[in-house]
Amino acid sequence: METTAASATSGESRLRELILGSIKRNTKQYTMFIALIAIWVIFALVTDRVFLTPRNLSNLFVQTVTTAILAIGMVLVIVTGHIDLSVGSVLGFAGAVCAMLMIKFEWGVAASIAGTAAVGLAIGAWHGFWVAYRKVPAFIVTLASMLAFRGLIIGITGGQTQGLEMAPERAAEVFKLIGQGYLPTFRPATAGQLHDTSLYFSLLMIVLFVVTALRRRAARVKYGFAVPPLFAEVLRLVFGSALIGAFSMIMVIYLGIPLAVIFVLILTLIFDFIANDTTFGRHLYAIGGNPEAAKLSGISVPRHTFALFMIMGLMTAIAGIFSTSRLNAATTSAGQNAELDAIASAVIGGTSLMGGEGTIYGAVIGALVMASLDNGMSLMNMDITFQYVIKGLILLLAVWVDMAQRKK
Repeated sequence: METTAASATSGESRLRELILGSIKRNTKQYTMFIALIAIWVIFALVTDRVFLTPRNLSNLFVQTVTTAILAIGMVLVIVTGHIDLSVGSVLGFAGAVCAMLMIKFEWGVAASIAGTAAVGLAIGAWHGFWVAYRKVPAFIVTLASMLAFRGLIIGITGGQTQGLEMAPERAAEVFKLIGQGYLPTFRPATAGQLHDTSLYFSLLMIVLFVVTALRRRAARVKYGFAVPPLFAEVLRLVFGSALIGAFSMIMVIYLGIPLAVIFVLILTLIFDFIANDTTFGRHLYAIGGNPEAAKLSGISVPRHTFALFMIMGLMTAIAGIFSTSRLNAATTSAGQNAELDAIASAVIGGTSLMGGEGTIYGAVIGALVMASLDNGMSLMNMDITFQYVIKGLILLLAVWVDMAQRKK
């Protein structure tokens, strides 16, 4: 009996240590989730629950897409100790390029997207060349591009909004689906009814989440790493599955899961894999943690930096494509202040401006926080002056929390 009691006490102590250790290691992530829930509760109360309607939340997730794509790339840039202030202007320029390829040159959707992606890669290569090989600070290089491409947007659009209704009809219809389309359904879907294919997709996401978690646990056990007790793992899987199901059902009840949201989920998985499970990703974190030590370890810092800015250019071009598709037009104001939202999303999501620390999932949740603020304050008809003030204060608070934790 004494042995059994001692074993139980030891098990409880180990579980307590694992839980406290997890909380300590992921303080920023837990704080972020609490902040997101608090924001939703507050906006639900002040908007008489309009904020939490399936229609509004579905629109909110679509609004998050552009910022989330930028934030995913921005995490890796900040992790290496750099910054990219040009993403807002480059987003607008890339979106305008895509629109003009369809309107003026009558290119098809696939060709226009490929051309826009090539432009994004070229812009990223330009930034990478100056930062990696000419040692010009990324702040200055991207600040110069922020100004230059804002002017080029006006030049390429003629200073006027270019609506995609001027493009060939078939191309315009297909391109519009990128930012405004939903998963196709086996039967006509209307608001208030379950969207069948989206429901199946949601179940698939839950299954993948559970299988991935169990495989990771099995791998840790195989190599002798510590793992939480089985019942704690089960509780975590149940909670995670319920969270995925709750977010999915919001869209399933409305018109289904938007194609743009699915694309962001795929990008999140890809870049999380790159950041955590590839040599390139780990080298980026090493460079951000200590560039000199990384160089002495044999890591080619200039080559990694050049490749990173090319990736950021491509991500910005993709964000521009989605933005133009959602608006169904290329506007001269597209992407204004998008760089601030992207940086704020990354920082709110736990990325340190000191470099070497940040997660892809955190950045996506941070983007959802920023979009929630925009959406909620718009529903409240809050003056734009106070919207900018509140977002600025939240960014300041997020950086202060990061610095305070580093001092500890």
